[in-house]
Amino acid sequence: MKIIKYPIITDKATRLLANNQYSFVVSPKSDKPTIKAAIEYLFNVKVIKINTSHLPKKQKRVGKYIGWKSHYKKAIVTLAEGDTINLFAEEN
Repeated sequence: MKIIKYPIITDKATRLLANNQYSFVVSPKSDKPTIKAAIEYLFNVKVIKINTSHLPKKQKRVGKYIGWKSHYKKAIVTLAEGDTINLFAEEN
């Protein structure tokens, strides 16, 4: 099972980077201990706290067509002082 799907890069998520907090979309069935273990293993950092929330599906419209954006689970991960995750890879 893939626990961490991708990072969330929005205006609010980039403001949270100043507090050493990172946002990720995670598997809806994953719990906080497995998310913590996955983040610590993937990025080699120390996780202090995790906040999770289930976000509802939303209705989207493109022209005359109406569809649904699927629901997902979001995790906001607080890292220890001095630890960082490089979300924006620098290309040479």
